[in-house]
Amino acid sequence: MALLLWQDDLNTGIEVIDDQHRRIVSMINQLHQAQTGASALVVADVIDELVDYTLSHFAFEEELMEEAGYPFCAAHKRVHEVFTKRVSEYRMRFQAGEDVVDELKSMLSRWLFNHIRNDDRAYSEQVRRHLDRFTREHEHGGWLARTVRRLFR
Repeated sequence: MALLLWQDDLNTGIEVIDDQHRRIVSMINQLHQAQTGASALVVADVIDELVDYTLSHFAFEEELMEEAGYPFCAAHKRVHEVFTKRVSEYRMRFQAGEDVVDELKSMLSRWLFNHIRNDDRAYSEQVRRHLDRFTREHEHGGWLARTVRRLFR
């Protein structure tokens, strides 16, 4: 497998999410590099870091969708749960001594790019609107700061 390259069609327009996705791509590339020249312990560390970071990303993404009122949040969360179970199985197989790294890298790259282009793109517009509205409402502080400024100018 060649190193993964970020492609513009993977951008959701939500900077924090895009940064997290780029980090996951970078970690998949680290897994590839670790596999080609490092010990099994280094590969295990990269797998653990990749899984942990992905779980954190999912939790963050799900929170954003919920706050934005995305109607398919539960279904999206279920996709994350199925993926998490699948990756955990790969990790257990690796820990048991099975050489699953090529299979894992292939699955991760296909799944991630497909997930971003389809599932994440589906929520991105609603979450962007929510974040834009939130930013506008809080750009000059919260309601208390705005009220104090308005009343005591």
